[in-house]
Amino acid sequence: MPLHSFTLPAAMLERGFWLYVWRVRVGNRQLLYVGRTGDNSSPFETAPYTRMGQHLGKQKNQNALRRHLEVKGIRPEQCDAFDLIAHGPIYPEIAKQDEAHPELMELHKPFRNRVGAMEKMLAEGLAAAGYEVMNTVNCKWTLDADGPERWAEAAQSFRREFPAFNP
Repeated sequence: MPLHSFTLPAAMLERGFWLYVWRVRVGNRQLLYVGRTGDNSSPFETAPYTRMGQHLGKQKNQNALRRHLEVKGIRPEQCDAFDLIAHGPIYPEIAKQDEAHPELMELHKPFRNRVGAMEKMLAEGLAAAGYEVMNTVNCKWTLDADGPERWAEAAQSFRREFPAFNP
């Protein structure tokens, strides 16, 4: 059995609103999956590290990356490597896990909506640049308030990993 190692930047443990791209290497192909943290159904944000395990797990309502690969006939365990590229937190966490008050969702929504709009822009921009993006982000939210400047910063970060991306 070979020895494997994994290095996790500690910053990826921070909860908040993040954008991320999974780059899955399978032979000479690179498949991308674009996502975000900041749930639609609760005011709790998570960290990229948390989403990492969920995406590759077996829970149907959490494992979108696994499902997209399997639709292509690819078992995740047979892939060469997974890279998780994350930018954030774009906005800090709104609620703590023990503060489940309905009014927190109203505070959460504007940030979730901005980051959701960024997620769509990132997925569409990467696909337009010729990258093979597995998922489609369906979102009608827009960038308001400080969204455009936060998007410019995020887009610049992702260009370092995806040089053909030119939003």
